[in-house]
Amino acid sequence: MFIENPIQFKKIDYLKLNPKAKENYNFHQMAAILSNYGYNCIWLNDDWNGADCIAMHIDGVSDIKIQLKGNISFDKKYCGKNLYIAFFEDKQLFIYPHDIVLSQVEDLISDKKWLEQGSYFQTKITKRFKEIIEPYKIQK
Repeated sequence: MFIENPIQFKKIDYLKLNPKAKENYNFHQMAAILSNYGYNCIWLNDDWNGADCIAMHIDGVSDIKIQLKGNISFDKKYCGKNLYIAFFEDKQLFIYPHDIVLSQVEDLISDKKWLEQGSYFQTKITKRFKEIIEPYKIQK
């Protein structure tokens, strides 16, 4: 069958996406990378126990609950839930265990916002934080 007007694929400008579209885009980028490691990612519509998605490994044992963020983040509401935080920095994916990394940086983030609101994030990773999360960089 001859198709007269085939679809023309044109890459999008990530910076022009709205926040929900960016989250969706980042999820699919992360899922594509994790598929190389044997994970199938399923999006959760209800932030189940703090997780945006679950990455299920083909071994049937190594499932990961992931909260997808726009940057390195910590939140007291995620503590004790065995959550991983995933984010991209300069197109590089990081997925780190929230509570383990928090225990390494909590003295560094104990500012007014952390103490009063229980949340902390950096829009651009500092050198010190980069060193701490380097082991959690996922190779494409």
